[in-house]
Amino acid sequence: MVRVHPIAEVLSKAAGGDFPTVDGGWQRVEPWRPGVEGVVAFTGHAYLAVDHDVSDGTLVSLSPDGYGGASNPRLVSRLAGTGWIDALDIILVARGTGGEPTLVPRSDLRNHPRAEHATSVRSDVTTFGYAVPDDHTLVTLSTGLGGLPEVGLETDPSKDHVGADVVRDALTLIPEGEVAVAACAPGNARALRAFLSAGFEPVASVQLWRPER
Repeated sequence: MVRVHPIAEVLSKAAGGDFPTVDGGWQRVEPWRPGVEGVVAFTGHAYLAVDHDVSDGTLVSLSPDGYGGASNPRLVSRLAGTGWIDALDIILVARGTGGEPTLVPRSDLRNHPRAEHATSVRSDVTTFGYAVPDDHTLVTLSTGLGGLPEVGLETDPSKDHVGADVVRDALTLIPEGEVAVAACAPGNARALRAFLSAGFEPVASVQLWRPER
């Protein structure tokens, strides 16, 4: 039997409108990817994915809570040590549409900076794009937050693509009805509007780090 990670479970429930209880609490869970930790925060409840070398007592001493405390920069910095810390992102969820994909595998885009970033925090990263060779629009499909399919993208500025259309095309890569996630920086308004227009809904926040303690 395949074990579903708690973060995948809670995000899948949120995609159906079932959110964690707003109690100000927090829970500790296992990291879903070796070498990457993070905090996933919902309205009034948070999840800390931290490895075993950090004791429960240490976590408690950092005063996490579900009202923003679990995402406090001091807490994140303490847990990351001298390691890399990602930006605080919005988590968006949608369901795959399946069907005949418009996008094709594009191994030539594997060294794109966005693909390299995906590889550093996600697993099984595959790069897709449009069939026209000089179109460098990139879509990444990975095993991401909690083990769920995670979509990332960047449009080619020299092409006349609408971001929302690219997101919709990306959802055809995922089986119909399967929950998919995307992470978007709040300040990246153009990308955020594209995901929202294509049917993604915001459910939580996430901040990742690769600890060096």
